[in-house]
Formats: sequence, structure tokens, C-alpha cells
Amino acid sequence: MYHNITIRSLLAGLFILSLSACGIFGNDSKATQPLNSNLALKEGRGSITGGEGLFGMGGSEDKDSNGKGGGIGVNSFLWRATLDTLAFMPFTSADPFGGVIITDWYEDPKTKGERFKVTALILDKTLRADGVKITLFKQKLDDKGVWRDIEVNPRVGRELEDTILTRARELRLAQTGK
Repeated sequence: MYHNITIRSLLAGLFILSLSACGIFGNDSKATQPLNSNLALKEGRGSITGGEGLFGMGGSEDKDSNGKGGGIGVNSFLWRATLDTLAFMPFTSADPFGGVIITDWYEDPKTKGERFKVTALILDKTLRADGVKITLFKQKLDDKGVWRDIEVNPRVGRELEDTILTRARELRLAQTGK
């Protein structure tokens, strides 16, 4: 019987202790602040993704005409243009903070037995002609059904870079009018 009373007392004490830790007992200064004060405190902290949103595709933060927003680590126009240009290929990885996009292998239905893979690097926060670097990989299916690496014409990578840069300029023009 004495053992039952001790356990009940211990449980009651733990219950009261947990309630006091939650701020039900005592005067918790944060809990008694008016709602507007809490909102002001929250708005003053900012956002982990910046004013542009997670991928730089929205938000209210003003940015300059070069697309240097606080949400991603690279130029947002180049980032979006690269995503738009490579959208027909499946993505393996897209890191907006490091500026790296890696696609999976893509086989064009018109050219069976050939497939491509792309790695895109966005190199800067400014919209510049040398702000994106494309590396292309190409494979061809041999007679034994094995994919073999083959050389890619460097011109194809440059043309893809030019397409991305043109799209980035269009995005900047659409947003800023400049």
C-alpha cells in the first residue's frame, strides 16, 4: 500500500512538472505577448529561402535586373532558363544553391540507339555570357546491346549554352522590361 502511494505521488509530481515546463503555471512572457507583437517578431526574422522563395520563382523581395535574388546561390534567370531548356530530359539532381543540374540519360525516339546526358553548371549570380557551362555526354548502343561512350561535337554544347542564355535574357526582359 505504501508503494502505491509513492508511485502515485511520483506520477502526480511528474505531471505537474511537465505542465509547468509547458508554461501553464507561472508567467511566460512570450505566451502573454499580444498576437500582433508575435507577428512583428516573426516578420523581422526573414526567411531561410529569401524573398524569392525556394527556387527563385516567386516572392516579394525586390531584386535588380540581373536576377541576383537572395533565395538561390546563382542567377535566377539562368537557373530558370536552364530548367526550361532541359525540361524534356529527366532530372537526376537540381541544386539551386550550388547551381548544378544533372539529367538522366535521354534517348530521343527519333534516333534509337543514341542517348544523351547533360550536366549544367551556373557559375555566377550575374547574367553573363560565360555564366553557364554545359557538359554533354553521349552513348551509342553497340551490336551486343552495350552502351558505349562516344565523342560529342563541342559545338552542340555551345549551342545549348546559347539557347539557355537566350531564354535567360527573355525571362529578364519579361520581368524587368530591360
